[in-house]
Amino acid sequence: MEEEQIIAEIAKHYESIISLLGDNPGRPGLEKTPMRAAKALYYATQGYRQDAAATIKSAIFDYAGSRMVIVKDIEFYSFCEHHILPFFGKVSIGYIPDGEMVGLSKLARAVNVYARRLQVQERLTAEICDTVASSLKNKGVIVVCNAQHLCMKMRGVEKQESSTSSIEYTGEFASNPALREEFFRMLSDVK
Repeated sequence: MEEEQIIAEIAKHYESIISLLGDNPGRPGLEKTPMRAAKALYYATQGYRQDAAATIKSAIFDYAGSRMVIVKDIEFYSFCEHHILPFFGKVSIGYIPDGEMVGLSKLARAVNVYARRLQVQERLTAEICDTVASSLKNKGVIVVCNAQHLCMKMRGVEKQESSTSSIEYTGEFASNPALREEFFRMLSDVK
């Protein structure tokens, strides 16, 4: 199915949802909402149509220097798969090169690939870590994700100050606690 057809089908569903909620999708102010919402949702879930490993592999270079590479505070926006409400935050990625390094923007793009799907934070963190680890020669990868979830803030328990942190690591980060400590120290030292 073509992109325009998919968006039109999604818009029909939004029209039905608006009706089921008790409003008139044809009234002024709402008449274009189903199509706008469909386009927004299609854009926000573009990760289903992208390949994070291919993104990383498109910019691998010979290793040139650091003991550890860290890309800090990559912002992301995603949708909780349980309530289809937004969650958002920042991801920081560290890796120990082993003959290769990756173009830094590709790590941010890989985060977007997984964030732009219906998701849970724990899986998002693991998928980013696993993809970096398997797409780039390295001695270890570490990923930390800090996020706020609207499913916690605007429904259910309604805890406004809550946030969630998740971490995943491989290789030397798994076997050497001092490396994990160095990573976290670098996150707090680098402004």
